[in-house]
Amino acid sequence: MEFGKFSTTYSHPMDRAYGESKPGDNSTNDVGVGVKDIGMSLGLGPVPNVQAVQAKIRTGAKSFELGFMGTGKGQGQQHTPEYYGKLQRQALEEMSRASEIDFTTHATVGVMGLAGMDQQGNFSKANQKFAVDEIKRAVEFAADVARGGNIVVHTGEFQRPLSEADWNQEGEFAGKFQSYKEEPEMATFKVIDNRTGQALVEARKNRPVARPVWNRYEEGNEYFKEQDGKSYRDQKGELVKSGDYLDYMGNKIDAKDRLPKFNKETKSFDTQLMTWKAMEKEAEEMTERAKADWRKWKSGRMTGEEIKESIWSRFLKEGINENQINVKPEEAYVISSMETSASQAKGFAHYYGGDFDEHVHNLKRLRKAREFYEKLEKETDPEEKWRLQKQTAEFGDLVPPETKFPTQVLDKYINQTKRQMSYAQEGAASQWAQAREQMENIKHVESAETYAFDQGCEAYAEAGLKAMEESNKLEKQGKLKDPLFIGMENLFPESYGAHPDELINLVESSRMQMTEMLKQKGYSESQAKQEARDHIKAT
Repeated sequence: MEFGKFSTTYSHPMDRAYGESKPGDNSTNDVGVGVKDIGMSLGLGPVPNVQAVQAKIRTGAKSFELGFMGTGKGQGQQHTPEYYGKLQRQALEEMSRASEIDFTTHATVGVMGLAGMDQQGNFSKANQKFAVDEIKRAVEFAADVARGGNIVVHTGEFQRPLSEADWNQEGEFAGKFQSYKEEPEMATFKVIDNRTGQALVEARKNRPVARPVWNRYEEGNEYFKEQDGKSYRDQKGELVKSGDYLDYMGNKIDAKDRLPKFNKETKSFDTQLMTWKAMEKEAEEMTERAKADWRKWKSGRMTGEEIKESIWSRFLKEGINENQINVKPEEAYVISSMETSASQAKGFAHYYGGDFDEHVHNLKRLRKAREFYEKLEKETDPEEKWRLQKQTAEFGDLVPPETKFPTQVLDKYINQTKRQMSYAQEGAASQWAQAREQMENIKHVESAETYAFDQGCEAYAEAGLKAMEESNKLEKQGKLKDPLFIGMENLFPESYGAHPDELINLVESSRMQMTEMLKQKGYSESQAKQEARDHIKAT
């Protein structure tokens, strides 16, 4: 047979009739591969599988991968490990020993990654537990039937645009991979709430987001013109540099307190449409702000309340180093929108609550005046009381005025003031609550990629622990053939884990997670690392 410039000839018993020699080792002429070097995959179900596997063994293959198609309770066409009881498992195990073959195990193909993603792109702990439990059941099956070896698990923690993958950004083939022609311009990124795993929004590269132009010390700002672009000291003595946020007096303020820029010509506040490029720049700035908070936290210069209030509190944790802090453009996309909503709510809160103090002051004065006139009315002779009455006009000139005692007039104004206070109180309080809620939500904005990767690695580590535990049981029983291990398998290119770099990253990070879990159980670091290497691999 001709394949390009290579010629491959395979032996056949009839070749002797044509004067060709047959290799004595029953291998192919070219690479020396025999039938015992070839494995076979067997999807379990719906036939009587013990007999079916036995029939396949007669082909002469050396290894067989037993795979499951079902999940949960399964069904006749899609078996799960629970379909195989003690006697069936024992029969398969004895068959492997008698025939001197190797079994490996493929966990259900119904699980794609262990981050807990559903078909709508949301993540949940329930979905994750369901997936991990499926893998654990496959581990138990492998322990009973194969006495060790690989348990294959399909990766695919989340879907990401091919054009935006890290490995597609540099090198000879940078930007050559894409799911569809317009993907580099129209790619979408899911952003989730890391408290619930629910998708908040899809950030789209071709959809700008409106946002205020912040008042900063930069070209176009009146303070920039006053200082001729040079840094200066503000009224508090703080050094103001290019790019710093300012209040309307030219004083430096924190990013969390930044104010919209007022345009004196248009008599309005400036806004802008943020493109994806601008979002990338915004993300870089947010990353630096997050790192500044991290350094302050790491050095012990943040109080517990400051840590709690920081919008970057998700980074202020043990086990996270400064190089790991990275705010992604899709996170900046959502955070910018939330900050705008929070600013709007704060504006309404100030509007509703701005006169509240004055209302309280007026109410106190009115009540004090009423006490005075109530006492005066009680002490005045009934025949002289009419002198205290005041004319009031409620409906303008069309209706004749009425006469009322001072206390009656004051009661009317007291009630009006109380209604104004209630309106201001409820309006301002609800808006402050909305602003507070938005700022709290910002703390939990996380890229689906970041969230799913962390959750997936944690789940693989948990599955690795199960493989280690089952291996230890077999070893104590003297039945261990090879250590059981979780073997990640890359699959669909649109899912994370398909590229070798991603697969390596998943394996290494999952091992790190497992190492930390074992250290908490009392293992030494070297022992924990070795166990993680033994029980989490790639296939």
